[in-house]
Amino acid sequence: MRFFRKSLIGLMLLSLSVGLLAYAGKMIGSAVEERASKGQRPSQKRERIFTVNVVQAKPQSITPVLKAFGEVQSRRTLDLRMASGGQVVELSKSFVNGGQIKAGELLVQLNRSDAQSTLLRAEADVTDAFDEVGEARRALSLMKDELKAAEEQKSLRAKALARQVDLQTRGVGTTAAVETAELQASSARQALLSKRSLLDQVKSRGAQANTRLARAKLARDDAQRRLDDTALYAEFDGILSDVTLVKGGLVSSNERLGRLIDPSALEVSFRISTDQYTRFLNDEGDLIKSPVSVSMEGLVNDLIAEAELVRDSGAVGEGQSGRMLFAAMEDTRGFMPGDFVSLSVTEPMQNYVVKLPASAINANFEVLLVTNEDRLEALQVKLVRRQGNEILVRSRDLANREVVAEQTPMLGAGIKVKPVRSGPKGAKIEEIEMVELTEERRSKLMAFIEGNGYIPPDAKKRILGQLRKDKVPANVVERIESRMGG
Repeated sequence: MRFFRKSLIGLMLLSLSVGLLAYAGKMIGSAVEERASKGQRPSQKRERIFTVNVVQAKPQSITPVLKAFGEVQSRRTLDLRMASGGQVVELSKSFVNGGQIKAGELLVQLNRSDAQSTLLRAEADVTDAFDEVGEARRALSLMKDELKAAEEQKSLRAKALARQVDLQTRGVGTTAAVETAELQASSARQALLSKRSLLDQVKSRGAQANTRLARAKLARDDAQRRLDDTALYAEFDGILSDVTLVKGGLVSSNERLGRLIDPSALEVSFRISTDQYTRFLNDEGDLIKSPVSVSMEGLVNDLIAEAELVRDSGAVGEGQSGRMLFAAMEDTRGFMPGDFVSLSVTEPMQNYVVKLPASAINANFEVLLVTNEDRLEALQVKLVRRQGNEILVRSRDLANREVVAEQTPMLGAGIKVKPVRSGPKGAKIEEIEMVELTEERRSKLMAFIEGNGYIPPDAKKRILGQLRKDKVPANVVERIESRMGG
């Protein structure tokens, strides 16, 4: 009984296997017959067409912008140094790093006792010198009076001598009287000479007194200057940095205590190449006053300020190249010396140039143009500027032509392309051309689609629906006819 059951099961499995093999053979035979009925598909050799994005070349006047990087620095910086040494007895509350300082504010005061004592002694010496000068002037005045009296005495003695000589001539006077008169006249002349000598001595004394007064004044001025050097005042409004002083410390002569920076007088220094530098020179070789936009990126907001080119470096630094330019900033709010910023320098306007994508030019400075037959044509152009991802070129044969926006190794002169044109906002504006079909042509196309077993049913239904309409897209008709071989 068990043997009979197993035999039935084996017979049933054998029958099922034979049936499956027969069904598979039938399916293979049907496929072979269907493939043979379609015939061999003719091979078509078609020219390869590349799709390219094109842009319209429109000559215009464009102002190029040079991108550079620079460092902010102060045009007005003062090192705070003491001309004399001493102990700090007073320090401004704002004398700290970042302290806001006003012009004329007292920053540092040293111990001024010794300097003040020296000044008092110098003032006393000036007073003594003034007194001596006054005494010399009075002595000079008195000596002048005495000289005048001596001259009058000499004149009287001379008259007396002349009278005695006249009397002796007339026989009235005596010889002894004449001799006495002569001796008195000689004594008067000697006294006059002595007075003149004393006058010279008084004048010399006055000159020495004036010299001593001048020296005393110089010593007083030096003492006053040393006293003034014990105090340090701010010359202009600014911010302190690099402060190293504390109250009670000892300061040596010419020691730097800090730095005063004027935050309203900032400029940017940046380096450019020599070729770029020549763009900012006028016909006389002077630097033009080009506007500059200074910006510094932040996490939330960017700092932006306007500036202007003011000067260039006088010499090229050792081991450097190019040129160093300086731009004076107008609005310095938020910027500080030492900031690393980016700059946009406005160059002189360029006329009759075309703006194109940077990928539109190759290494040979050639662009590809689309002809009326949708084939490519190479054109040599002059590269005027590179502006990031864009370029400015110039050519007489480029106006109002369609230029390939991106060149690839597969593109070249003579290649047929399918241009894709973009509008101002980048939207494709290519219009679809529609054609009207005759009934014979329509029937031929529909018969080819219905008899083509390679087209999926959904696609076949969609294409047949397009062919039944009055107007059919020209690209659809072209594609079907190319596959038909006609």
